[in-house]
Amino acid sequence: MSMTQQSGNAVLSAESEAGAFAIRAERLVKVYGAGLTRVEALKGIDLVVRPGDFFAIMGPSGSGKTTLLTILGLVTEPTAGGLEVGGREIYGGRMPDLARIRREETGFIFQAPNLIPFLTAKENVLLPLSLAGVRGKRAQDRVAELLTYLEVAERAELYPNQLSGGEQQRVAIARALANTPRIILADEPTASLDTDRALAVMRLLRRISRENGTAVLVVTHDHRLIGEVDQVIEMEDGRIVLKESKGGGDAAQQANPGGSDS
Repeated sequence: MSMTQQSGNAVLSAESEAGAFAIRAERLVKVYGAGLTRVEALKGIDLVVRPGDFFAIMGPSGSGKTTLLTILGLVTEPTAGGLEVGGREIYGGRMPDLARIRREETGFIFQAPNLIPFLTAKENVLLPLSLAGVRGKRAQDRVAELLTYLEVAERAELYPNQLSGGEQQRVAIARALANTPRIILADEPTASLDTDRALAVMRLLRRISRENGTAVLVVTHDHRLIGEVDQVIEMEDGRIVLKESKGGGDAAQQANPGGSDS
């Protein structure tokens, strides 16, 4: 049994009910390298995220934000600690199908939309459905629903280079939502956008969180956006140094949740 599995068994109690938490992490540690090159990127992170939570993770470069996000998204395995996703213990006992969980239960949004340039907006959103075995009318209906919901349905047949930056990011969000994930993990999704477009993306993510009960965690350096989230988690040197509740976008709820991104 690995160090991670041993730690996971020790720190995750058997009392948690399936689905009670979108994510539950306890004493997460991540170490890269050894000896003189050893870097402890995470130093005992505890975090609980419930369905419908909308958190921003902030901190200076090198504080461990992206490392934490990739561990929570099951892209990187922690060196030690316990992790539970959707009521399922990940590294204790029998290892679940991580590829299936990543494909069907989590959605990733990145700073760059990373759309496939030779596929239309519609085809980009169809891709994760196809990989999950969802095809035909069911897939077509899901894509139409998402593009309508994100107010880019009229752009469905256009290629990425024919879309504005805000439209590309909306298509990327549609792609992340295609398989109805319980969790959305976004790494600097607004860094390349101006203030209006950045706020539009954050308000859209907040709307998705509220309406669908989706847990959303956004890594960002942008203090313009913190009024849109429920809680700000500040990281420094591999540790969480502050958890601060925010208004959850109360003022923004009076505005158009889709915003303008043309």
